[in-house]
Amino acid sequence: MEEGLDIRLRGIFERIDKKLEAECWRVGERIPYTTRNGLYETDMREENLAWWTNGFWAGMLWQMYHATGNEEYCRTARYSEEAFDKALEEFEGLHHDVGFQFLHTAVADYRLTGSKRSRIRGLHGAALLAGRFNGNGNYIRAWNKDLPGWLIVDCLMNIPLLYWAAEETGDPRFAYVADQHAHTAIRLLVREDGSCNHIAVCDPATGELLELPGGQGYGAGSSWSRGQAWALYGFALAYRHTGKKEYLDTAKKVAHYFIANVAATGYVSLCDFRAPKEPVYWDTTAAACGACGLLEISEAVGELEKALYYDSAVKILIALEEKHCDWDVHKDSIVQDGTEAYGRENGIHIPIIYGDYFFVEGILRLLGKSFMIW
Repeated sequence: MEEGLDIRLRGIFERIDKKLEAECWRVGERIPYTTRNGLYETDMREENLAWWTNGFWAGMLWQMYHATGNEEYCRTARYSEEAFDKALEEFEGLHHDVGFQFLHTAVADYRLTGSKRSRIRGLHGAALLAGRFNGNGNYIRAWNKDLPGWLIVDCLMNIPLLYWAAEETGDPRFAYVADQHAHTAIRLLVREDGSCNHIAVCDPATGELLELPGGQGYGAGSSWSRGQAWALYGFALAYRHTGKKEYLDTAKKVAHYFIANVAATGYVSLCDFRAPKEPVYWDTTAAACGACGLLEISEAVGELEKALYYDSAVKILIALEEKHCDWDVHKDSIVQDGTEAYGRENGIHIPIIYGDYFFVEGILRLLGKSFMIW
């Protein structure tokens, strides 16, 4: 790493540490999602305990605990983990995103501290995810309600929970479910040019593909950027856990498409790469997640290929820091201008907790201070 970049990254790390330590004292036992009046006023434990993003706050704190040894990060992270006991008991609110929830809470705790109770929580989450497998179509069904034939690209970031459970228990059934879903995602969600569909709808009784709706992007056939980031990072992580070349090849294919698009907009991603030019909707969360995926790929390829992915990740993270970060320690959230979905009222250009998580993970990875939470 160049000396100038190293100094810059260390400065960013110091600002992250100061801001997150201040946030810990303000947030206390609550679980944050986005800000109101610059502060995390809403407690997701009360708003929606099973909400899919509720693990990212703890995940960010576990990353910082690993990097700094500050016990305040450990203590605050455990509030989220303990709150999920009630979500497990209530059961019905949980769905395909239990990977986001339990990898960043219980499994992170177990990996860093050896907590037996945390291990059990993680295995509960993995069992729930494996139980959503549809053997007719070889996919993990998305969401709940009357959607038994739906699979989505997001789930690629959740299947590492299954790979962890397979490694932890020695039971290959968990990895089998993860692999089957990944294979189906390659077949139905990844297009030839490296762009991705968000959703595929199948007949749950036969597995036959019925529809490819637009989902959270502009529309059917468009290119929702966070979906591209989920695929980019998700397939790279599947390669990490299995060593299967098809996963790395697919991750690289999606990465090339992603890099080409963000390079055209100053290395910060639009919400949808195929949306009309106006209005302009950014999604910094997609850029941050994509950067982490690019760093993962850079660790998996040879030296001749490494620079493309590593350098692109650096450019993304530096662009986010220069243009979209708020370092005021009296306000909550770091990365601004995240977008939940294209055109969704009140969900455009707001700080979202997973934007902060992926930005922090990316900076820590560059500094060699992160741990593999996935």
